[in-house]
Amino acid sequence: MTKPSQPTLADIRKWPATVSVEQAATAIGCSKSHLHERIKRGDSPVKTIPLGARHVVVTADLVRLLSGEDRAAA
Repeated sequence: MTKPSQPTLADIRKWPATVSVEQAATAIGCSKSHLHERIKRGDSPVKTIPLGARHVVVTADLVRLLSGEDRAAA
C-alpha cells in the first residue's frame, strides 16, 4: 500500500467542509493515530465534529492551522 501524498494548501482549500481524521492527518503530516489521540485528549490542533463514534475535521480550521493564521483571530 502506498502512502498518500501530502496535499498542498491550495488542494486543501478545495476540500469539502469536513474531512476524515485520516485525510486531515495526512495534510498535517502526522499519523491518524496521533491525531485521534489528540482529539481524545481534547487538545486537537483543529476543530472536530463528533459523529457517533467517529469525528470529522472542519476543513476551514485545517486551512487556518496550515496557513499559520491565529486561532483567536479566526
